[in-house]
Amino acid sequence: MGDYTVVEICAGAGGQSLGLDRAGFKHVLAVELDPTAAATLSLNKPKWDVRIGDVADPDVWQPSDFSPENSGEPISLFAGGVPCPPFSIAGKQLGTEDERDLFAWAIEQVSVLRPRAVLLENVKGLSQARFAAYRQHVLDRLHEFGYEAEWRLLNAADFGVPQLRPRFVLVAMEPESFAHFHWPHGKTKHRSVGQVLKALMARDGWEGASAWAKSANRIGPTIVGGSKKHGGADLGPTRAKAAWAALGVDAKGVADAPPQPGDTFEVGPRLTLDMVKRIQGWDDREFKWQFEGRKTSVYRQIGNAFPPPVAKALGESIKAAIEKSAPMREESLVQNHADAFVKTLKEADGFITGEQIMKRSELTVSDADFDRRMAAIEKDFHVEITLASGGRPAYRLGEFKGFLGQADHKRHVYIQTQRSRIS
Repeated sequence: MGDYTVVEICAGAGGQSLGLDRAGFKHVLAVELDPTAAATLSLNKPKWDVRIGDVADPDVWQPSDFSPENSGEPISLFAGGVPCPPFSIAGKQLGTEDERDLFAWAIEQVSVLRPRAVLLENVKGLSQARFAAYRQHVLDRLHEFGYEAEWRLLNAADFGVPQLRPRFVLVAMEPESFAHFHWPHGKTKHRSVGQVLKALMARDGWEGASAWAKSANRIGPTIVGGSKKHGGADLGPTRAKAAWAALGVDAKGVADAPPQPGDTFEVGPRLTLDMVKRIQGWDDREFKWQFEGRKTSVYRQIGNAFPPPVAKALGESIKAAIEKSAPMREESLVQNHADAFVKTLKEADGFITGEQIMKRSELTVSDADFDRRMAAIEKDFHVEITLASGGRPAYRLGEFKGFLGQADHKRHVYIQTQRSRIS
């Protein structure tokens, strides 16, 4: 093949962008809502086509412009890190009810772009039972478009990043390529915060750097970029601050400079932006990157990013599958997270009772669990309920509630009125 091309949406400050670039993918387009993050992309990659604005706004870009019919050949990869708040455990997990949700919309663009592969990542919350119906919708749509797909929960710590950062990743490909796809293997030994930051802590001559690094001998909690709605740069909520304190880090803010000779601390030193970059996977060698903006903006760009080493590993695995240089995978390795309960309801011809759902899906759940599952499904789908013979309720799954590109969707008003507050 020639160039391996990528269209990336919700690119942020370029964590995934840089990783894919190092894996050999050439960006033909990157779209980002935040102007400062987009400026960071352009600073590091001045020749890239970086578009600023709402990714679902046709005035910003037209997916059809990058389709095989208009560009001459399919792009190799359609990638992105769509907004996390709709699925975040730290939030309300509103899913389709959250105006920021773009996951289902992104899936619809696959039918237009017809890429050889798809890579979308999000927070761990999307893997929970609450979103079983949402995930099934994604798998079913990709199957309709002719793609095989699989979800996997990856942890950045397994790829040399000294941070507990689980991400739920979706990879989809045309069947002949997917047969060669293997999830990248992480490292067997994690790197600690002390190992990664010792040199930066000692940079200005602080005598305590070696002792500090020795005690900071574990991976750190997830770096949280935070929202524009809230204050300045700090390392997360109360539990995260306590975890950082156990590593000898004052997490109540970000320092302007490393510790100086003679400095002493009640808890420990604060991290600088350069240190936070290292914890997120950027370095001064393979993953070198500069940032535009003021301190708090830079911190948010770093904290909201996908770690470049993880993106590189995924890019290499996807590339090997596309060129079929990787061996065929065993069918038993496929874990597409299909939900038998949801799938049975979706495939029913007409109304179906709870007893019929249980029998066809071969599941045994309590009445309370059944009610919880149905309540979760109703958050993302319209569900009709009627009474069957004997007065038993029967259910029929209706339309998906999420944003798919509808011109009259409430999301458009939200973006127009709240754009300056959206991270």
